[in-house]
Amino acid sequence: MDQACELILPHGGFRKLRSFAVALAAYDGTVLFCDRFVQKRSRTHDQMVQAARSGVQNIAEGSLASGTSKKTELKLTGVARASLGELIRDYEDYLRQNRLEIWDKDSARVRTMRARLAGKLKRGKALSDQSDRSDRSDRSDRSDRSDRSDRSDRSEFFDEPLLSALQALRSASAEVSANILLCLTHQASYLLKRQMDRLASDFAENGGFTERLYHYRKEHR
Repeated sequence: MDQACELILPHGGFRKLRSFAVALAAYDGTVLFCDRFVQKRSRTHDQMVQAARSGVQNIAEGSLASGTSKKTELKLTGVARASLGELIRDYEDYLRQNRLEIWDKDSARVRTMRARLAGKLKRGKALSDQSDRSDRSDRSDRSDRSDRSDRSDRSEFFDEPLLSALQALRSASAEVSANILLCLTHQASYLLKRQMDRLASDFAENGGFTERLYHYRKEHR
């Protein structure tokens, strides 16, 4: 094995992380939301976009740093999650201050939206149509894996549910848009929490670059 490969583990695979894809969708969606509903010259506009951007950029930076510093990766992943937490508060503030409804996380429409964004529902009507439904029904369609094989409408990072969410944000009302983005940001935050738990467990079990360097030097003397 190449000596560098023994010391520097594979790293930089953030583009394959689901947390990165969902956070990136929240970032792109926040840009759309702020351009439509927040004054462009306001501090709120800049702060919301920067919080969303920070979530994405810190995931990428942490992943790139992971080859030589698991501690840095864990720290930056935590910063990413904190930035998304700030963004969640911004959307809640927007809805409250504009006397719009923050949809209950346990309502049927939010559960349906979460399942749709996670790819657990059939491809169907636009996400905004599904989200606009009141709690008339608690039923949900079973996952149709045949939809996942159709990549004709997917981008480099986004699968069909995320693309559908971004498309909905171009025309949905402020209330629907903000609640879609709340759902997206909560999902990204949840995925980052799981990612941090895994990183902490791996670090506790396998150590980091310093330990690898010490053992490597010891074995090659």
